[in-house]
Amino acid sequence: MKTKIVLAVLLCGILCAVGYAEEPLGLTLGPGGTVLKGGKPYRGVGINYFSCFNRTLHNPADTSYEAGFRVLAEHHIPFVRFCATGFFPNDMKLYQKDREAYFRLMDGVVRCAEKNGIGLIPSLFWQNMCVPDMMGEHMDQWGNPDSKTIAFMRQYTHEVVSRYRNSPAIWAWEFMNEWDSYCDLPNALTYLPKAHYPTTNTHLGQPAVRTPQDYPKTTNFMVATREFALAVRRDDPHRLIENGCSIGRNTAWHFYKENSFVEDTAEQLGFMLDIRNPAPIDLISVHCYDELRGKRRNDEMERLDWAVAAARKIGKPIFVGEFQSPNDFAPDSPEYRKYFTNFLARLDRLKVPLAAVWVFDLPSQDDGSKDPRNITATSKRAWELPLLREHNEKLSPVSTP
Repeated sequence: MKTKIVLAVLLCGILCAVGYAEEPLGLTLGPGGTVLKGGKPYRGVGINYFSCFNRTLHNPADTSYEAGFRVLAEHHIPFVRFCATGFFPNDMKLYQKDREAYFRLMDGVVRCAEKNGIGLIPSLFWQNMCVPDMMGEHMDQWGNPDSKTIAFMRQYTHEVVSRYRNSPAIWAWEFMNEWDSYCDLPNALTYLPKAHYPTTNTHLGQPAVRTPQDYPKTTNFMVATREFALAVRRDDPHRLIENGCSIGRNTAWHFYKENSFVEDTAEQLGFMLDIRNPAPIDLISVHCYDELRGKRRNDEMERLDWAVAAARKIGKPIFVGEFQSPNDFAPDSPEYRKYFTNFLARLDRLKVPLAAVWVFDLPSQDDGSKDPRNITATSKRAWELPLLREHNEKLSPVSTP
């Protein structure tokens, strides 16, 4: 009997030493494609705080994220999604020169989130061009498991995940922001150069010339997504992992399968969500916007019902990682408020476990900018913060299958 007790104590000590709590930290996968937090079903709406790390990476004296997290805590915002890396190659010079100094800056963000009781969903490779550009490779090397790009991804993922896996602030891990947006375009050879994508900002460390090898393809990023998830799982066996994708173009399946612009069906949307979220990815990411682009309305929100149904069929929970009301509505207009409130109600009706509004405290998207989306305690969208608090408090109960 004494031997068994001693073994149990030793086992407990080993588990604590490697960072496994009795109840896994962060968000985990529940039965029937549900999300668990602390072992119990969870639903909540957070916010994107894109630049909370970038601002201090660009200027170590800038710790304005501290005031930002306090504002979010006052409104009981449960979690934020943020860019946990440099956006351009030049932004990673500190990492390449002095990693401990780089991670001390990130430590500040994580500790501040812990202090304010706010969860974090870090996006480890937000800008899909950054790593290949750093490594001197084309973007198609995301699809080569033996490339320098994938090697760097594994290294950085290990360093970030192993450093913060014991933090209660980390809720889930994200690969990359919207890698699917320009994938498989039938007219890539003519459209992408005109759209100046991928970019060629040489002063920021990007190459001066792009080739078709830099044009995104689903097949390449499916490899990269799986390799990222496997890298995360080596250091964190529990937390949810998602790919950061949008809901996809309404022609994504036909781009991928037929090289055409025919619109997809609900089943075809489900197919693309399935293949773009290979195991061990266990949380399906979609981004939903209703925007007026020229004379055509792009209403991704209308396809959310399809995406939710597809996720349930696949057996994985869904994360609406970005959403916001139409950009042609005045930010403090009755129409805007009604649309935003109705979409929150829709998330509740569809039992979407996780969603995050775009965007908190991003000055480049202030009113009057090309893409005015900024939410602060004093902006014209300030009313969204107390509304989010009220919505989270009134979410209908979660039930497991």
